Amino acid sequence: MDFFKFLIDFVLHIDKHLITIVNMFGDWTYLILFIIIFIETGAVILPFLPGDSLLFAAAALSANSNYSLSIWIFILTFFAASAAGDSLNFFIGRKVGNALIEHHFFGKFIKEKDLKRAREFFNKYGAIAIFLARFMPIIRTFAPFVAAGTDFSYKKFLKYNLVACICWVLICCGAGYFFGNIPFVQAHFSLVIILIIIISLIPALVGYLKSKVSTQK
Repeated sequence: MDFFKFLIDFVLHIDKHLITIVNMFGDWTYLILFIIIFIETGAVILPFLPGDSLLFAAAALSANSNYSLSIWIFILTFFAASAAGDSLNFFIGRKVGNALIEHHFFGKFIKEKDLKRAREFFNKYGAIAIFLARFMPIIRTFAPFVAAGTDFSYKKFLKYNLVACICWVLICCGAGYFFGNIPFVQAHFSLVIILIIIISLIPALVGYLKSKVSTQK
């Protein structure tokens, strides 16, 4: 429970926590954030780690000369982390998919409703779901896992995934770099992060509501 309290606090006050990390670890910050983004999708069982908000906040810090951070290194770091994480996720799904879901410990972290939502999303949009899922928290963690359970080839998955990762990183980092240091945004950073989370969840919510309506007809 304490971990989830810390996670919520980390997400809502991610700008302050990132400043602490930068002050403590300096250039090692790039590696630390690489690991967080890599695990967010690569580990399958940790879909609740920050993604969009982390990129936005990190890019905002890089635009502030006080922290001596490079936006280009962040862009390369986040692209490599997201692409590598998705590939690991795909291979986990291909090799040990059902075993992981049924495992007495790891299965606790993989909610059936999230997997079902990802499967429905994948079945509805097909290959393009790999691209779209990258912009949807939770679903992006399970999309590679679900794709691996079909006859989807890794080569085809990689093609859509690389394009998605490039677009995701450029949009999130670009928004943070150009808008993150606006005085209003800085003064209401937690609210902005909440709005980012809400906006990113809207497509999944709309899809869920549509599926509920269609099943009731």
